[in-house]
Amino acid sequence: MQAGTAHQPLPPFKPALGLRNAHLQTILAKYLAPRRALNTRVEILQLPDRDELQLNWSLNAEDCSKPLVILLHGLEGNISSHYIRGMFHSLQQQGYGVVLMHFRGCNGVANKLPRAYHSGDTADFALFLQQCRQRYPARRFMAIGFSLGGNVLVKYCGESGSQNLLSAAVAVCAPLALAPSSDRINQGFSKVYQRYLLGRLKGTMQRKLVAHADFPLPISAADIRNIRSIRQFDNCLTAPLHGFRDAEHYYQSCSGLNFLPAVQCPLLLIHAQDDPFLAAAVIPQHLPPQVQLHLSRHGGHVGFLSGTPWRPEYWLEQVIPQWFGTKHSQQEQI
Repeated sequence: MQAGTAHQPLPPFKPALGLRNAHLQTILAKYLAPRRALNTRVEILQLPDRDELQLNWSLNAEDCSKPLVILLHGLEGNISSHYIRGMFHSLQQQGYGVVLMHFRGCNGVANKLPRAYHSGDTADFALFLQQCRQRYPARRFMAIGFSLGGNVLVKYCGESGSQNLLSAAVAVCAPLALAPSSDRINQGFSKVYQRYLLGRLKGTMQRKLVAHADFPLPISAADIRNIRSIRQFDNCLTAPLHGFRDAEHYYQSCSGLNFLPAVQCPLLLIHAQDDPFLAAAVIPQHLPPQVQLHLSRHGGHVGFLSGTPWRPEYWLEQVIPQWFGTKHSQQEQI
């Protein structure tokens, strides 16, 4: 399904043979991904509050003949995440400069402050974009956000409006309605994903406690171990550490749907109707002119695995660079 008649439709997604099921799409996309070696240049970006971010740059990033594409990973993702490695490789093969911006503490090293990152944390991304503009004054920038990173990207596009430094953006499986999605992942088989993500979140927090025993956290290490849901984690840690009253206040303040009406740069939203992480409420009912929605019946959460199980093809890695190429050509003609 394609919303927005003024937009060029994306090629339809066809699930891999025997992999129509949403959970198979979500899980096997990780395990069937080719083990590509990525050679990147690592940079540690110092932030004004004395914290830091890790950036992984492609080795061709200085070539300004094509746009620079910035990748934003999902909850507890990093340079090793299969969807990051696949997209990084695909973009690099097509001549784009690529950089992954890790959110705070997601590079395997505890960040230096009690705060971490969250679904509405656009300040670090905006700062990094400003630095990119200073380094490459005449270059075009594009961005792809996956899951949590997609919500951050949509929120940034809405907040920045006409001052957006991006010439195009893509949000994949973004939890644009945070409260319903926190409820969705706490239901049925989706609790398996919640358990996995909570384990990663708790591990990150434990690293922080080991590295900084004097941090004033809202709850004890024992209480952290007893957290059983994403909403509970957000209520006990994400919200108080980042200036929100509680989880509901955080969800209301940061859900990307609230920022869509102000988006003024070309933005592509990609969703699957069978996404086991997200509630149906993430699908926008009204789109501003610059926003394009591609809603697929199948695909799971950041899955979109086509071809066959023995010769898998990653649909996202094919269609997103093509969409960027179309946007870049259109903008070159203006």
